[in-house]
Amino acid sequence: MSGTLHGVGLGPGDPELMSVRADRLVRGTRHIAFFRKAGRDGRARAIVDGMLREDAIECAMEYPVTTEIPLSNPRYNEVLSSFYADCTAHLRDLVDAGEDVVVLCEGDPFFYGSFMHLFTRLKDFIPVQVVPAITGMSAAWTASGAPITWGDDILSTVMGTLDEATLTRAMTDADALVVMKIGRNLPKVRRALEASGKAARAVLVEFASMDGQTVRALSEVAEDNLPYFSIIVVHGQGRRP
Repeated sequence: MSGTLHGVGLGPGDPELMSVRADRLVRGTRHIAFFRKAGRDGRARAIVDGMLREDAIECAMEYPVTTEIPLSNPRYNEVLSSFYADCTAHLRDLVDAGEDVVVLCEGDPFFYGSFMHLFTRLKDFIPVQVVPAITGMSAAWTASGAPITWGDDILSTVMGTLDEATLTRAMTDADALVVMKIGRNLPKVRRALEASGKAARAVLVEFASMDGQTVRALSEVAEDNLPYFSIIVVHGQGRRP
């Protein structure tokens, strides 16, 4: 009998925002896998701290690289591809042996998450179930205290890792914006927001729904580098009754 691999979305960070199904699987499944940076506990693991069963077997999948190699370097994809291959081999062995496995996923598993790389490699060979969740960007615009879209607003999600020209075009074409993966790219993101005419409406949310959450107008932010859990939102101003 085969087991099942569950990609479980944990939501944006607050355990109380997990779904009932996610909570049940996390508390009841013996094999728990999660991604983390080497030397760190991992945010996904921290979200479920105190929830795992006493006999839980944990599998920490440690990224071999994060920002050490530029994304444009072919070596980056080579290293990560090998890493995901090793992870999937281990998970497949467990499921083939009849074990259920939960992979903890920050946010939603199918939204810019590492689980997608496991899913595409395993879905044709073992049973895989995905539990959707509240995204970090949803928590961010909720924390901002205003609706992100109105009426027919076009909402675009852009990555700060994009080149400046592409960022500027995407921002210009959208009515409402979510900017993710900012980090060291903040100066470039600022310039693109200015060029698109949206800088004055930009709001920075850090650690949405987590301890330490902050909400500031981007114009009030002096630093040029932001933590990983940072999202910029620009609210749409579209049609309303």
